[in-house]
Amino acid sequence: MGEAQGTYYMVTYFANDTLVTQNQIDSLLRDFDMSASIWVKNSIITRINNSDPSVIPDKHFTDIFKLAQRVSKVSDGAFDITVGPLVNAWGFGFKNKMNMNDHIVDSLLPLVDYEAVKLVNGMIIKENPDIQIDYNAIAQGYSVDLAGGLLEKYGIENYLVDIGGEVFARGSKPDGSSWVVGIEKPSEDINSGRQLNATIKISDKAVATSGSYRKYYEVDGVRYSHTIDPKTGYPVRHSLLSATVMADSAAVADAYATAFMVMGIEKAKQFIDKNPDIEAYFIYSDTSGNLKVFKTKNLENLIEEQ
Repeated sequence: MGEAQGTYYMVTYFANDTLVTQNQIDSLLRDFDMSASIWVKNSIITRINNSDPSVIPDKHFTDIFKLAQRVSKVSDGAFDITVGPLVNAWGFGFKNKMNMNDHIVDSLLPLVDYEAVKLVNGMIIKENPDIQIDYNAIAQGYSVDLAGGLLEKYGIENYLVDIGGEVFARGSKPDGSSWVVGIEKPSEDINSGRQLNATIKISDKAVATSGSYRKYYEVDGVRYSHTIDPKTGYPVRHSLLSATVMADSAAVADAYATAFMVMGIEKAKQFIDKNPDIEAYFIYSDTSGNLKVFKTKNLENLIEEQ
């Protein structure tokens, strides 16, 4: 157990010997931050955002970029790694919140377009040098996959990696039972205690959750979520409170959980109807403010409501 990317990580595995140490995990995650963390001054992503002509993307950076662009295309731009300037302006990034109004939003929207950034011959080309890439909505999941890959490199077949709530589990526990992870119940406010809404059994799968109930602020009684709609430039305001996705990789689950939070409950359900390979569990509020859940058919036997 340790710290990474401003949150915790926990790695559990079963083997006859200590095959992978915490120092190895820490080193792996530090190296990854040097590629994809906007919080690291000299990282590859920071240098690309600063239009450094000498920077050469590494495999981590390009793998995330390719996956992010695929999810952006399939989700019709609900997921967009260029939304960073708006995230910062609304006060959810590493810059101070601006006094937001329609004029500021309209001035930043031209910088938000995943199609305006391309990978050409191994180099990132931005149509506008002011475009900023932000991997925050996918990097945590990718780092989970990285840690899992390290374990498998040493022949470990039964493990669970949890980084900030994004999880990948391989195999099973020693008694043959599945790994079980919790899905948090959306809280009324940021200071409420954490409660489980459900648990989910996983094996050889990843689970990631995105929610609007922990990262927000209020101004004049209006709640502003950290999830920004790349098309409108404004924080989303709809009834979907939490989106949990099960997928073959944590990076994929992470990206789609964010995309669904942007879409809202109705569009997310329509998307799943057209893409039945994606498994999801949504928590939303009805018109009376009551919590409701929606889950895809293949999750019904894996999820236990609390």
